[in-house]
Amino acid sequence: MPAALERMRRELEDAATHLGKPHDLRFKPMFGGLMAYLDEQPCAWLTIAGLALKLAPADQLALLQLKGASRLIAKPGAAPSRHYIIVPVAVCRDTAQFAGWLAKSAAHAASATRSSSRR
Repeated sequence: MPAALERMRRELEDAATHLGKPHDLRFKPMFGGLMAYLDEQPCAWLTIAGLALKLAPADQLALLQLKGASRLIAKPGAAPSRHYIIVPVAVCRDTAQFAGWLAKSAAHAASATRSSSRR
């Protein structure tokens, strides 16, 4: 595994531990990177471009206000993601702050699951 992906994985594991959920975090290989699942829901995509969190639209806008945040572009020439936002490196390295963003991602995934099960 590339060193950058390993570093991002450790940062995500630290954030999950900060939330008291280290055993609820899983990783699966995905398109040359890793997809992270928290509570069995996709929450983050670790790519060479950076670590991107899946967030609700309002949280996406808030994160995009931070220097270094951007929409994930999964592969060259692809459109920017509508759901995944690359988290600035400085935020990823601040475990408490990053854990807050991870919690927002998990809450969004949980609400999306509840909404789809009501249909």
